[in-house]
Amino acid sequence: MHELKGFEILYRDDELAVVARDGTKAYLVQSPEFAAKDRPELAIETDHIDEIFRDISTRVPHLLHPNARTVSLKPWGAREFAVLDETSVCVVFRQWPGHEQDG
Repeated sequence: MHELKGFEILYRDDELAVVARDGTKAYLVQSPEFAAKDRPELAIETDHIDEIFRDISTRVPHLLHPNARTVSLKPWGAREFAVLDETSVCVVFRQWPGHEQDG
């Protein structure tokens, strides 16, 4: 992966980089195997996952990903759920521990 001007590199290995700028993080994955057989995936970090889930599940429940239809704790420690957009891009909503601002 090349240098990203203006972004802070938070993590980097041979296949994954996490970059940040202006309070926003992006996860960049480089995997020819998964690119050839899988659809793109985008992850969005939030401090309000329950609120976002309620909104999406109420307004557009048909977009909820069949394998991630509810907010659940993942083995890597984040609470997540996902949607599939109209082009089958997977959008994961993620909240890390210590960022519980929902009520």
